[in-house]
Amino acid sequence: MHPVRRTRLLLVLGALALVGVAVGLTTWALRENMNAFYSPADVVDGKAPVDRRIRVGGLVVAGSVQRGGEGLHVSFDLTDGKGTFTVNYDGILPDLFREGQGILATGTLAADGRFTAEEVLAKHDENYMPPEIKEAMEKGGHPGAKAGATP
Repeated sequence: MHPVRRTRLLLVLGALALVGVAVGLTTWALRENMNAFYSPADVVDGKAPVDRRIRVGGLVVAGSVQRGGEGLHVSFDLTDGKGTFTVNYDGILPDLFREGQGILATGTLAADGRFTAEEVLAKHDENYMPPEIKEAMEKGGHPGAKAGATP
């Protein structure tokens, strides 16, 4: 093979290898940052992945909010009408957080079924409900689903 062609071939193969590594690293990074949404019924039915970061949403069950002593620990039940599970959170809850309200929590589900939230978001006004939560609640037949309107 001619030395010029050989040099060009090595340069092209090197460039393709670098592009392949860059695409692979980008795909891996994006996969780690994706947070799929699951309804409480999905969590209870075992459809949600364990030890991966996920988002869950639904209504806070009335009378289920329990605060732990002087710390920032709080636990509450989340429902969509079909399934209910407990969310544990260590931090300051949003000002709009209250029982009977729609929330969205990001965190991880442990193998024993405990959900530990890293972030809890509350809807920003009384007429808005995130589309994922509204859809999950409508599937569950929850009466509160009709109250929230999507933008």
